[in-house]
Amino acid sequence: MTLQAPSQNAVRAADPAAPRHVAIIMDGNGRWANERGMPRLSGHKAGTGNFHRVLRTFHERGVDFVTLYAFSTENWSRPPAEVSGLLSLLTAVIASSMDELHENNVRIRHLGELRHLPDDLAEAIRGAVARTGGNSGLELCVAFDYGGRAEIVRAVRRIVAAGTAPEQVTEELISANLYLPDVPDPDLIIRTAGEQRLSNFLIWQAAYSEYYHTPVYWPDFDAEEAERALAEYKRRRRRFGALPEEG
Repeated sequence: MTLQAPSQNAVRAADPAAPRHVAIIMDGNGRWANERGMPRLSGHKAGTGNFHRVLRTFHERGVDFVTLYAFSTENWSRPPAEVSGLLSLLTAVIASSMDELHENNVRIRHLGELRHLPDDLAEAIRGAVARTGGNSGLELCVAFDYGGRAEIVRAVRRIVAAGTAPEQVTEELISANLYLPDVPDPDLIIRTAGEQRLSNFLIWQAAYSEYYHTPVYWPDFDAEEAERALAEYKRRRRRFGALPEEG
């Protein structure tokens, strides 16, 4: 994967309509595998091989942040063999992708909990975050063992523990206590495989995000599909609750 495109400022100057932050609910891996008579884990493996080309496309179009919904708090209820396979798969993906991502100046961020994960996976995530912490290129945020409601509960608990008076609690204070408070809210949320729900993903941050749904399964979501999503986003008029400007 090569991400040595022009600087983000140069790209954005040429395409000011590009979203700054794209978040993706990567759905359909299991169905992709089932339709091919393969084990579900084969679909997840195919899906992990896809994110490089998607990152490249978004980077070239001036996107600064990409968040991938890799494993939700609800995913623990899946069959134990599938959960174990997913955890092992992520550990392997970190090991195989780390050098390339680091060489391409990608900064890896994590949102979610680490305390429930196997020690080797938790250490791999910490190592990836630490190793790329000084990188200044695309920020790849991986939501693993993540739930939007759990994130809000955690933020409220932190605020309460700090002794904050009720009248001092603001939207800005809650935002400041989320997992990655320095990452801007997503401009565009993409969900693959035809599903049209948020599934507990970035529910605080997504208040004014634009949504793009596609029937394409995640393993088949390629650069062309990413371009379609960006083109649709650019056709939208984001008003954030205001009336459209009179023309």
